[in-house]
Amino acid sequence: MIHLLNLKDHDSSFITQILDKASEIKRDPSKYSDILKSKRMYMLFQKTSTRTALSFGLGMVELGGVYFYQNWCDSNFAIGEIQDEVRYVGRNVDVIVARLKYNDDINTMAKYSTVPVINGCCNKYHPCQALADLLTVKELFGTLKIKMLYIGVRNNVLNSLMESLPRVGGHLYSLTPIINEPSRDQAVLDLATATGNYTDVDSSISKEELKKLIKTVDVVYVDSWVDMEFFNDKSFETLKNERISRMMPFQINSDILDGSKAVVMHDMPIHPSYEITRDVVERNIDVILQQAENRRHAQNGILVTLLK
Repeated sequence: MIHLLNLKDHDSSFITQILDKASEIKRDPSKYSDILKSKRMYMLFQKTSTRTALSFGLGMVELGGVYFYQNWCDSNFAIGEIQDEVRYVGRNVDVIVARLKYNDDINTMAKYSTVPVINGCCNKYHPCQALADLLTVKELFGTLKIKMLYIGVRNNVLNSLMESLPRVGGHLYSLTPIINEPSRDQAVLDLATATGNYTDVDSSISKEELKKLIKTVDVVYVDSWVDMEFFNDKSFETLKNERISRMMPFQINSDILDGSKAVVMHDMPIHPSYEITRDVVERNIDVILQQAENRRHAQNGILVTLLK
């Protein structure tokens, strides 16, 4: 039994295997329309979601299976022990997708589960997003050996990009003036650095130096500066404003992209006028939506790989 909790636990061949399977299913969905017939998926969500919920649910149906969706607060996971609840769930389904706040809870779930557990996002990793991102890169450029510059907060999305793209041949530059402490993972940093395909960009970089760097990369990747569950949280307002003030010089706008041929990727949800301007969003909306749609296709690759 194989879990997908992060990508550092798997070798690069496992990553490319999922991407190849995802491409194959996307290219000929009818061939796979009943490959997971009679398979059942349980989805447990503690964090809000649009893309993860929709893409996993529709994907499972496309593959011939069925799913049940439940909010954490509506389940007894909220009042009972994870180890007890997950062992019960495992007697009823074939795979679990959990989108939880804390990585420790995901790990506990996997430890006691009798069926594969897929991390649909936690505070440390977002492997499903990174796989969708790589699938998009592969479609856009015909190869994964590209240069990507991530600009934003060092968070779960960046961790998953760090533990994947450099190991499959791409070079990842990371400009992260702020580190989200719960996401810090030295093992991921060491893994990425050891490939020789990872570069930390000093946050003291000048605007002109940054514009020069942007002209050398194929992709500029931007993410929200504030975790989605805190964006409208009044108790988080002070920290939110501090982050915005610190990050605003690194906003992705027409000026910073001037002279660059790089495509802009964003994992959504988008907060225009913060990490990115609306005009840049609209110029790159086809790529951003391709990236979002590929959540379903990448996750179909995950489901088939884990269950077949």
